[in-house]
Amino acid sequence: MAITAALVKELREITGAGMMDCKKVLTEADGDIQKAIDLLREKGLAAAAKKAGRVAAEGVVASYIHGGGRIGVLVEVNCETDFVAKTEDFQDLVKDIAMQIAAANPTYLNREEVPAEVIEHEKAVLLEQAKAEAEEDVKAGRKPKPEAVLEKMVNGRVEKFYKENCLLEQVFIKDGDKTITDVITEKIAKIGENINVRRFVRYALGEGIEKRQDDFEAEVRAAAGQ
Repeated sequence: MAITAALVKELREITGAGMMDCKKVLTEADGDIQKAIDLLREKGLAAAAKKAGRVAAEGVVASYIHGGGRIGVLVEVNCETDFVAKTEDFQDLVKDIAMQIAAANPTYLNREEVPAEVIEHEKAVLLEQAKAEAEEDVKAGRKPKPEAVLEKMVNGRVEKFYKENCLLEQVFIKDGDKTITDVITEKIAKIGENINVRRFVRYALGEGIEKRQDDFEAEVRAAAGQ
């Protein structure tokens, strides 16, 4: 049976489990929702979702330095108890999240943090792109896309924007089949406590500094061996 996005969404709303986990168990269950729910329960992932509402005020603020000091990350990850904060499982998760931030450079934690004006601007730009593509179709003798299709294209690209720019929706750098939310959900299931990423900041050496032209020329000459 084909596993549709609607089926994945339905299972996710029922269990609260991660999107990729829902898709995986639905595939195992050949699209049978009840069987998929049972599989999630067996894995502890459905139970993990129930812990998401519990207060997580302990945890750590961790740092990660990459590229010989060229990129630095600070991230706060919370759990429920100081005991769990000191465990290897939790520390490994925090390190993975910090590495994700360093490598994938997210701008926001989640889609709720993205300002409305940013999304409106993205939609406007994407709509113009879609219209330009439609004009190219006409020039090439192809049938122009209707307005509803253009709108669907824009919405799809906005979703892509979220997945690229929001940490919790990004694809995990160590496993392309999981998002960061999936990774956290699995760790909640294993540890038995709620876990939240509260905030982060990423620094890149020289970011925001406009180099002087003569510095740039010197770099080019040096690279050329002059």
